[in-house]
Amino acid sequence: MTGGHDSSLFAIEKGKGMVAYRLYATSILVSTCLVWWYRATHIPSIGEKGRWLWIGISLAEMFTGLYWIVTQFLRLNPIYRHAFPDRLSQRYSDKQLPGVDVFVCTADPTSEPPSMVNSTILSVMAYDYPSEKLNVYLSDDAGSILTFYALWEASEFAKVWLPFCRRYKIEPRSPAAYFSSIHSVPDTCSTKEWYYVKELYENMVIRINTVVKKGKVPEEVLANDNGFSKWNEGIAPKDHPSIVQILVDGKGYDEVEKDGIALPTLVYVAREKRSGQHHNFKAGAMNALIRVSSVISNSPIILNVDCDMYSNNSKCIREALCFLLDEEKGQNIAFVQYPQDFANLDSYDIYGNSLTVYNALDFPGIDGWGGSPYIGTGCFHRREALCGRPYSKDYKENWAKGVVRISDETISDMEERAKSLATCTFELDTEWGNGIGLKYGYPVEDVVTGLQIKCRGWKSAYCNPKRTAFLGLSPTTLEQCLVQYKRWSEGNLQIFLSMYNAFLVGHRKLCFGLIMCYYMYGLWATTCFPTWYYVVIPSLCFLQGIPLFPEVTSIWVLPFIYITSATYILSLAETVRFGGTIIGWWNFQRMWLIKRITSFSFATIDTALKFLGWSEMSFSITEKVTDDSSKKRYEQRIIEFGSASAYFVIIASVALLNLFCLVGGFGAFLVNKETERINKFFIQGFLCAILVVINLPVYEALFLRKDNGRLPFSVLVASLGLTMLVVFLPL
Repeated sequence: MTGGHDSSLFAIEKGKGMVAYRLYATSILVSTCLVWWYRATHIPSIGEKGRWLWIGISLAEMFTGLYWIVTQFLRLNPIYRHAFPDRLSQRYSDKQLPGVDVFVCTADPTSEPPSMVNSTILSVMAYDYPSEKLNVYLSDDAGSILTFYALWEASEFAKVWLPFCRRYKIEPRSPAAYFSSIHSVPDTCSTKEWYYVKELYENMVIRINTVVKKGKVPEEVLANDNGFSKWNEGIAPKDHPSIVQILVDGKGYDEVEKDGIALPTLVYVAREKRSGQHHNFKAGAMNALIRVSSVISNSPIILNVDCDMYSNNSKCIREALCFLLDEEKGQNIAFVQYPQDFANLDSYDIYGNSLTVYNALDFPGIDGWGGSPYIGTGCFHRREALCGRPYSKDYKENWAKGVVRISDETISDMEERAKSLATCTFELDTEWGNGIGLKYGYPVEDVVTGLQIKCRGWKSAYCNPKRTAFLGLSPTTLEQCLVQYKRWSEGNLQIFLSMYNAFLVGHRKLCFGLIMCYYMYGLWATTCFPTWYYVVIPSLCFLQGIPLFPEVTSIWVLPFIYITSATYILSLAETVRFGGTIIGWWNFQRMWLIKRITSFSFATIDTALKFLGWSEMSFSITEKVTDDSSKKRYEQRIIEFGSASAYFVIIASVALLNLFCLVGGFGAFLVNKETERINKFFIQGFLCAILVVINLPVYEALFLRKDNGRLPFSVLVASLGLTMLVVFLPL
């Protein structure tokens, strides 16, 4: 471990077991080269049946092998950072700590329930940090009075919740997460107070949900104003003026907790929306928050979290500051990225949403090459770095800076100044969205923004503490999951094909290893091509009697067997090592196959259409709500289909194709009793059988299930038609 002496606020530990892993990687590389050699030296003769199919699978394996080489850069140089918040407390008093502005973004009260947003807001207001240094901003892109009502309720409940958390050291500090996980009074809490706070919270949630259901705020609340007068009949989600409402002025000390301590500043922001004006999605909302906060608090540190990702660790601000405030090794760190974890996963993880292995192994590997990418949530930024300042060796941060209040300026005056910074026209003819703030023009604005910051000379740090810092909600239906991965893979592919390609923009600025790490994600979507070839062509050739692999008695079969068995055994071992299960790992393999043939395929097509000028960029919000029946099926670990989506037609077609080929291929063997066929087609038959087994939930949804989450009859008809069309094509 380096940097662990008493003066350092954090230490860096090199990854262990790298010699063994490099030996493994070398063996896979050698085996891959043998496979390539076999393909090159055993091409069928000109005119021989299957020659072009052989060449096709050779190209697929060539691409897969080269992509695997790129992915190895994530594992070759891992580092693990350890923060020492106790040393931070010894070095800096609470008065000396920098201010922190927390940005929470929401876009649609239907997809992102206000009660969920309310709990996230309360979790970040309750950080173990001086309240006068903490400022929380909610960006509501829908400009919804329902979301504002939920925030107003949070400002009232915070007066009880924050001292309760502080007094009993509550974790987590999201009331929804806390009361759903703790069903009896802990020994450390007062029974009477615990039930009192729990009842207050439950009543608040009932009020919020009732208001959302009715779509109307109670008249008695409106009568007291509390900021609600800013809404009128002319406000629509995509057409409304900018709204800035300071619900709690933490600097004015007018709003205090039950214990008499000032609450953190709490601000509602809805930037102006007008029809015909492009609003740049989440990146535009974040940039508006940067500007609005600059006249209210202007803290040197900015934390941004998604509205569904509550704080699970009340000390994570102090941990992040260990990296940013370290005088020896922290001056060049622009942002500290925490991992993205989910609270609603179980051991089965039917949609393969767990990122535990990525968080434990891949991100430390990227960190070893110069820092984690910015992933859009759970990230602490230096305001100046986010606003375009390049790094220089003589740079020194002024941690005491902030807004100096004008003596006679009222809250209303401050709100008016802030509103002028959140208009549609403010950014015209400026560098906002280009050189200042988050970058516009990409579905994954976070990744390209982080890349741009690093090209200005900054580094980043990845922090994965023992107690998870943030927990969010993963998709709970298959379609939600596929839409999310389409957006991620499409955004990264667009970056790869643009002027912000990591090599083009980072040449001589980023190390080669970090460029390769960006390429790993940039080429995600293109892995659909070899995957499609492998799930269709070998099975069809098995049916039609065209061999594509060495005979099972040939020595050339060994590299194929070794690559497959070694990679999957390692993958399973890593999953189990970091708390996963065998069934969870198996479900992950199924989902990775499904994502490649659906999400990645559509991402590649849409990217091509965009570059041809036939399509415009869009941004899909991942739904955070499902109906009760869908939720029940998720809890029962049943995959949710339920619609005639094009995604599902593809999934069903591939499943039926492999089932047909498996039955037809083995049927031909049984009829003709050709023992030689077993030797020649064993690998193809085994591959086809694995694809059938992995698609068992699809067959169940097509033929056996009666619930609303089954695959519709129209999907069965369409997929059968496509299957028959492909099966009877001559190869």
